Amino acid sequence: MKILLLGKDGQVGRELQRTLLPLGEVHAVGRSEVDLRDLAALKGLLDAHAPDIVVNAAAYTAVDKAEQEEASAYQINAEAVGALAVYARLRGALLVHYSTDYVFDGEKAVAYVETDETNPKSAYGRSKRAGEEAILDSGCDALIFRTSWVFAAHGNNFVKTMLRLAKERASLSVVADQHGAPTSAELISDVTALAIAGHRRQTLPSGIYHLTASGETTWHGFASHIINRALANGVKLKVTADAINPIATQAYPLPAARPHNSRMSTAALSGALGLHLPDWKIHVDRVVDQLTRLETAA
Repeated sequence: MKILLLGKDGQVGRELQRTLLPLGEVHAVGRSEVDLRDLAALKGLLDAHAPDIVVNAAAYTAVDKAEQEEASAYQINAEAVGALAVYARLRGALLVHYSTDYVFDGEKAVAYVETDETNPKSAYGRSKRAGEEAILDSGCDALIFRTSWVFAAHGNNFVKTMLRLAKERASLSVVADQHGAPTSAELISDVTALAIAGHRRQTLPSGIYHLTASGETTWHGFASHIINRALANGVKLKVTADAINPIATQAYPLPAARPHNSRMSTAALSGALGLHLPDWKIHVDRVVDQLTRLETAA
């Protein structure tokens, strides 16, 4: 079985290079190999490799920049995704794609389920929802995974930012009225491999699934946990958890609107695969430990 992985250099893409290997022959490409805005080049790549499975971990993810570059966001997050979906339908391939909590407006009081109405409030969210719709409209065989608050030991993410700022500043202010589940790229990639295997066994039908860690927190709670874990590991920081000040979203205005509620129920995916998705703290601890191991050893 031939697998084409797009977005190999991103947080999830790097982990997928590991987890997809047992499933077949993996050809991984990044931005240097194909520009997703060039649909002719993308079609040529697909025709050249003729994959049985296309895993799309590539995306336009500059949430705030997308407010000024909505056309570029749509090119990558919607038009390119639509081209992948057309290929999958015509060739009978499986398309695996990643979406986001930003397709919701964040106003629901409890966790979102897959069938809830979408109502994105940002250009990024609209482009990601358009990608979902392109896949669904194509009628191709597809698994769409919505996830949230992604982090890893590599790439740019909240964990690495908090550790860096904690060494530079004596206090931090972090938003405390947005709720969600920090989800590691490692968990996403591990579950993706299990989901593909489940799909092949016909235990996981095509469709949209929510894929996040279990539990919930706020960005403030997330930051506090990161700092406490680093301190427990013996890392020298200027900040303590008591010096992380909770603030409202309005106190930290950004170009793109953020969902206040990013909680998503994973019951459908967990039930179909017989999985217990771990609490968000487990993978946060793993990544913080990984990032601080060399520093404390020195």
